[in-house]
Amino acid sequence: MAGILAWFWNERFWLPHNVTWADLKNTEEATFPQAEDLYLAFPVAFCIFMVRFIFERFVAKPCAIALNIQANGPQIAQPNAILEKVFTAITKHPDEKRLEGLSKQLDWDVRSIQRWFRQRCNQEKPSTLTRFCESMWRFSFHLYVFIYGVRFLKKSPWLWNTRHCWYNYPYQPLTTDLHYYYILELSYYWSLMFSQFTDIKRKDFGIMILHHIVAIFLISFSYVNNMARVGTLILCLHDSSDALLEAAKMANYAKFQKSCDLLFVMFAMVFITARLGIFPFWVLNTTLFESWEIVGPYPSWWVFNLLLLLVQGLNCFWSYLIIKMACKAISKGKAGKWNPLHVSKDDRSDIESSSDEEDSEPPGKNPHTATTTNGTSGTNGYLLTGSCSVDD
Repeated sequence: MAGILAWFWNERFWLPHNVTWADLKNTEEATFPQAEDLYLAFPVAFCIFMVRFIFERFVAKPCAIALNIQANGPQIAQPNAILEKVFTAITKHPDEKRLEGLSKQLDWDVRSIQRWFRQRCNQEKPSTLTRFCESMWRFSFHLYVFIYGVRFLKKSPWLWNTRHCWYNYPYQPLTTDLHYYYILELSYYWSLMFSQFTDIKRKDFGIMILHHIVAIFLISFSYVNNMARVGTLILCLHDSSDALLEAAKMANYAKFQKSCDLLFVMFAMVFITARLGIFPFWVLNTTLFESWEIVGPYPSWWVFNLLLLLVQGLNCFWSYLIIKMACKAISKGKAGKWNPLHVSKDDRSDIESSSDEEDSEPPGKNPHTATTTNGTSGTNGYLLTGSCSVDD
């Protein structure tokens, strides 16, 4: 184990040339980041998780009720053993052939069977109240941490001149505010790593897990080798749009459509400007070129910049989805009112519609009442496939 630790903490990997770990030990004159500080993130993450539980129960839920957001979930599908067996053991999206077979077996029309599968999919989704509470918690946290980051950075010289991120590196003392900011951000991402499996599942679940892993690794990595100054710029920049996204979702759940549209437009503008403009031309410029000029490259420098390029790849992916849904919204807006969230629910799973539209007709008894329409073989103009994915 000693050999493994010695290999992992190799100074020639982590630190610039002629710098050792002994040079970065805490003294009476200065405090530097220490790897063992990162253990603080775990108890703090647990505290954040508990604060979230209390906040959603005693703050967010009363706010949702005051806004007339209902606690009831989607309509429950009528109990049916045959359809339940198909749903759980075979497929949640039966094709036309299976629909016709079930129609004959149950003496139901095809449209009623489609409706049953749609309701069965939707009844596993959380209620609008649950979604509102989750979004309100995330909005509150992101707003707090962004305001804290701005207040901290406006007093820091490296906000106005990024070359200060590298002057006298790595002998840059760790201040109490910077330490608090870093540990809070790291703890939040650790709490998301654990709560991600109990939170609302969305279509980009895998991408979000990758994002959380990269964020945790990047925050921890930059803290250990004392790149915390540029790390604060990255954190604050990426927090800038998150509160707007959650605010747009809350407005959507509360059915304040004009506010929702405005907040979504603001979110898209801030997101794309920050992550496709400021981040590559300001942050990546200092981590790649100014640091090369002032400090010079070394192994962990390369790893740090590769991680930042991976983050930029994720930023490009999400920006593409936002631009795609905006173009679709504009094209659909020619025929009616522009509603970005109604369009986005098929593309960007992190923004959901406020309710699931369900048909309320009772199951029919005539298998031939659903006739072929526009070549869709009795599916009333659309196929069932993919209906469960809407609003995930």
